[in-house]
Amino acid sequence: MSRDHNRSQALTLAAILLAVFVVPTSISGTAVALPAIGTDTGADIVPLQWVVNAFNVAFACFTLAWGSLADIVGRVRAFALGAGIYAVASLASALVGSIYLLDAARALAGLGGAAIFACGSAILATVFDGPARAKAFALFGTVAGIGVSLGPSLSGLITEGLGWRWVFGVHALALGVVLLAVPVIARNTTQTGRAGARIDVIGSALFILAMLLLTTGIVQGSQWGWGSAGVIGLFAGTVIVLAVFAAVEQRREDPMLDLSLLRNPRFVGLCLVPVAASFGFVTILTYLPSYLTAVGGYGAGTAGLIMVLLTFPVFACPMLAAALVDRGVSARMLVYISLGFLVVGDLTLLLFSPTVSIAVVALPMLVTGAGMGISAGLVDRLALEIVDESKAGMAAGFLNTLRLGSEAIAVALYGSLLTTLLTSRIANGINEFPGVGDAAAVANKVAGGHTSGPDAAIDARSGEGRAFLDFLIHSYDGAFHTVLLILAGICLLLFLLIGALMRTGNRSTMITKMRAKSASR
Repeated sequence: MSRDHNRSQALTLAAILLAVFVVPTSISGTAVALPAIGTDTGADIVPLQWVVNAFNVAFACFTLAWGSLADIVGRVRAFALGAGIYAVASLASALVGSIYLLDAARALAGLGGAAIFACGSAILATVFDGPARAKAFALFGTVAGIGVSLGPSLSGLITEGLGWRWVFGVHALALGVVLLAVPVIARNTTQTGRAGARIDVIGSALFILAMLLLTTGIVQGSQWGWGSAGVIGLFAGTVIVLAVFAAVEQRREDPMLDLSLLRNPRFVGLCLVPVAASFGFVTILTYLPSYLTAVGGYGAGTAGLIMVLLTFPVFACPMLAAALVDRGVSARMLVYISLGFLVVGDLTLLLFSPTVSIAVVALPMLVTGAGMGISAGLVDRLALEIVDESKAGMAAGFLNTLRLGSEAIAVALYGSLLTTLLTSRIANGINEFPGVGDAAAVANKVAGGHTSGPDAAIDARSGEGRAFLDFLIHSYDGAFHTVLLILAGICLLLFLLIGALMRTGNRSTMITKMRAKSASR
């Protein structure tokens, strides 16, 4: 293999990894800039929250559609188009003056980000093979994990140092660099699209509508109430549209999602691994800083340092897992270990309390981070290896739809559960502190990490003020522990389901091989 070819492969990998780093930082880091955006634009809470939600909803809606489009028009073309959309949308986000225009620009960025993830991993599957492919996907998982983990810190530093607009400006600059590398990526990628295949417009529209209904229902659940007619209607609509989508796709010659992929138990099982990580790790990454501030009494800087215990394994474990696989360790066994770590990690995080030493919870935080990191570099490669190369874009799109869609859903569910439990606990005792305000208003503030109540009705220095503060801290602590138990339960159920699917897939593979061997005799 020539030195020029190796150099162009390295440049291809570097460009895709840069793009893959930027998108998760936007997912996890934009929330840090919301206070500054709100102050600058004077926005109310609902349109301000949609700066984050618009990106997540668009990403979840369009990832699968991009994967299917990439298989038809070519992965490099689709990747370049998505990167261009993301760059333009990020530049627009940095320049607009209206909160509603910012929401629209963020939705457009989510559309472009979906293409980057769906097409980026499919390109790697084409450019690399053998041990090089394993290392490329390990780096893909590592960089994506680093992006998620560093997003809040980087956004905070940029917001404090340069202003919130530069959070998006830096993204635009980074994707501009990626676009410069597209000609090199094109030279390394042989797949150009399926001849004669047509874009599944109806299937794409139905799936996008279903994801829009689902994610909007999740996002608005805490605002409208989970039992409200609006939320129930959105979820019912999701089920109906998905049923129509499945019926349409079965009859299409070139479907957006080939349902035969879902008849592969191993593929489905592997696609559920990132879902477990979303519930077991991403939720903790998002909300543990608020707990450390509200209950532990730590400042933002100290809380950020403590979070390194959770994020460090995400940096280190993907490459470690790749090295173990190279030495003969079963990749499937490592996936099982990562799922076990998520369950154990979430359960042992119950050791957190208002007075606990960080030394006591250091190991649970490391274990939880390892649960995310070990599988991060394995899942994409394992999933794409067991599907036909002509459907790699579609498969990558489905995998990343579950990955990023589940992150948005898990974080929204966590926030809603925490607020609901906090409201219930605070409502049960707030009558002992007259004049502090409505229980729901207090709960919303406490959930954001502020344990001082919504007003100054009680002097914080008085005995009553200290009692009120203690009441809020213990209410948050109790709600946090209940949510941890729910998260651990979800991860355990997913662990069992994934294990069953993987075993079923292995039996199916063995039977197929035995039949083929018998037929050849």
